[in-house]
Amino acid sequence: MNRIARPRRSALYLPASNARAVDKARALPCDVVILDLEDAVAPDAKAEARAGAVEAVKAGGFGGREVVIRVNGLDTPWGEDDLAAAVAARPDAVLIPKVSSPEDLSAARARLGEGLPIWAMIETCAAMFRLDALGVESVNVGVDAWVIGSNDLAKEMRCVLTVDREPLVTALSLALMAARAHRLAILDGVFNEIADAEGLARQCAQSAAFGFDGKTLIHPTQVEPANAAFTPDPDAVAWARTVVSAFEQPENAGRGVLKVEGRMVERLHFAEAKRLLSVAEAIAARGAA
Repeated sequence: MNRIARPRRSALYLPASNARAVDKARALPCDVVILDLEDAVAPDAKAEARAGAVEAVKAGGFGGREVVIRVNGLDTPWGEDDLAAAVAARPDAVLIPKVSSPEDLSAARARLGEGLPIWAMIETCAAMFRLDALGVESVNVGVDAWVIGSNDLAKEMRCVLTVDREPLVTALSLALMAARAHRLAILDGVFNEIADAEGLARQCAQSAAFGFDGKTLIHPTQVEPANAAFTPDPDAVAWARTVVSAFEQPENAGRGVLKVEGRMVERLHFAEAKRLLSVAEAIAARGAA
């Protein structure tokens, strides 16, 4: 499946030290489970969390969900051991925090070896000035997705993190454009106010309007709103089928522009329609499983 087309509407962070929460995640409707060894785990629980993540991945039972381990940075006392544990566990991907330079990615790849996909946290001011270089190296070392770390970025900027995130709009847009330029999936940052359902819905709608593939989450109650926001609209899916069908007609082979139901559509719309259908079909398959 195209790495951008794979459904990643909802990516739920869980402290890997909390075995009960991890077990419950096996039945949640999230697309991604992120077993966290970093921010959600206190220093004295790092070893326990690392062992819990390895055990959870090896035990399986997550169905069609992607399982990702977020490790601690290589500049911490736990990073090297976390990466070694991830190699042993073989999750679907390893999420590297605070990626600020291409060298951060190459260092992670050197320790993980080949074949284990990497995800990268984009959450520092320095990263914002190296987005294209990070995109190039992401392709070189096998990064599948970027993840916005809005809390860390806001902290570094010293800005106020509101529901509409006005101070971060430029950073979010640039990161998304860089990800798309290098054909990477990209997930939005978390929404901190668990009890604010209206605020979550508003931020999910903003995120979907920007063009993110999904949203990272901190609580199971946030999964359904995120799924709703990032599930393709039925009317959009129907139109995508119409566009694909029109371009696939033998008489339209090689044509760059068509008139479909009174609207002019180009081959770029054909490619986007196929991507949208891939996402919709994968979501439908998840629901039927």
